[in-house]
Amino acid sequence: MSDAPERVAFLGPPGTFSHAAVDRFFGAGAAPERLSVSNIDDVFLAVEAGNARFGVVPVENSTEGAVNSTQDCLIDTSLTIVGEIYLPIEHNLLVRDPSRLADIRRIVSHKQSLGQCRIWLRAQYPDIELCDVSSNAEAARLAAEDPATAAIAGEVAAEYFGLQVVFARIQDRKNNTTRFLVLARDQAALKQRREPAGLATGHDKTSILVYTENKPGALFRVLEPFDTCQVSLTRIETRPARDDMWSYVFFIDFEGHIEDDAVKSVFRQLAGRAVKIKNLGSYPRARG
Repeated sequence: MSDAPERVAFLGPPGTFSHAAVDRFFGAGAAPERLSVSNIDDVFLAVEAGNARFGVVPVENSTEGAVNSTQDCLIDTSLTIVGEIYLPIEHNLLVRDPSRLADIRRIVSHKQSLGQCRIWLRAQYPDIELCDVSSNAEAARLAAEDPATAAIAGEVAAEYFGLQVVFARIQDRKNNTTRFLVLARDQAALKQRREPAGLATGHDKTSILVYTENKPGALFRVLEPFDTCQVSLTRIETRPARDDMWSYVFFIDFEGHIEDDAVKSVFRQLAGRAVKIKNLGSYPRARG
């Protein structure tokens, strides 16, 4: 781990909300160096290959739900979750030249952002072409090149690409928030940045994957130990298990640390109820 450069990989290009999440967690303008990559899979690959010490990826949005590509990568990865960020998401309609707003022929953005502005777009631009691209910053770049293209993105992207905000805060839900995960190859990666690193703080969260047999009552048997041990669940999602048709894996986040007595009791009870349990990491819960 010590050989990995002091660098954090994120979904680029610069100006994305992932970029903003990196700045919120590590500090704007502070180390580590930022490494922009083209997709979420490449964030995982950069950290796994040792080209970056950390990776930051979106995992869920309060409006659009889970980010499936991140969940699929978590199934296969050996990385550990070492932190989380909740980032309020404010979308704006950006153009190169506001005086030519009537010439706009298409609106581009990431598909999650288009979904988060669905009602506004239907009301304001019901007949215009909507195009999803790899990121909001990529959308801003396209808008900067073409006066007939508008982008949905944040203020950071507007500043970075020299665009003008013509409509601000157009997201359908004003409390729109995305949760991001901070990934590393092991808990020691944050030793210099968070204290204590990998140890219980009393304000922790743990994320696990649980594989179950495909038979009635499987989910109940998984959830019962959390109720018995009074461990609060904060999230549960289901994705198809890749290695067996019509089998599923449960993503479960819950309050507490892997070293807490109540959590240890949950794991003991789960051992006889699940085919496989993968611990993705225990980490301090995001505050605020």
